[in-house]
Amino acid sequence: MSDLTFNKIAGAVLVTALSIAGLKELSSAIFDKTAPEKPGYAIEVAEAEGAAGGPVADVPPDWGTVLPVADVKAGEAVFQKCKSCHNVENGGANGTGPGLWGVVGRKPGSHAGFAYSAAMTEFGGKQPIWDFQHIYEFVKEPQKYISGTKMGFIGLKKPEDRINLIAYLNAQGSTLPVPAPAPAAAAPAAAPAEGAAPAAAGAEPVAAAPVK
Repeated sequence: MSDLTFNKIAGAVLVTALSIAGLKELSSAIFDKTAPEKPGYAIEVAEAEGAAGGPVADVPPDWGTVLPVADVKAGEAVFQKCKSCHNVENGGANGTGPGLWGVVGRKPGSHAGFAYSAAMTEFGGKQPIWDFQHIYEFVKEPQKYISGTKMGFIGLKKPEDRINLIAYLNAQGSTLPVPAPAPAAAAPAAAPAEGAAPAAAGAEPVAAAPVK
């Protein structure tokens, strides 16, 4: 191979290498890889908070108000999650869990023929009956409410599901009467106008004179 041919080949290789390097620098300048100050598509999920800024409390229901209007059919649908372990028929056999006919108002750990855990037996020694509130708290998180119970169910987190379930169970041989609704809280007395003397105890209110 002559020197001229070699020089031509070497020159072509050099030009190609310089072209590739130039294109790389040019693309880096056009497509800047600087990271954005704030990532795109950031989704912030705020937890529900109460008036004091903490998580919303699971306020005990007023059973005299919520049970009469609860959806028993919806409660029956919720009970489908329990049917693999519990029988709700009158005189029905025990399963993995005890029969639940008449459970509302029954003493915890007392259903005939079922081998309860020591934790449930101990709970029944302290709590005379399964009332609405205790069932409500128990089915929310069974293992947390009675540590050591055999009931491995994860629980019902939605208050409406628990209320409807209790309304359904209450219709299956329950002996516990629904309480009367709680009385409404009395409205606070109006504060006296600025500069006005407070009314004496037992005194009749005096109407203010019209402004002329």
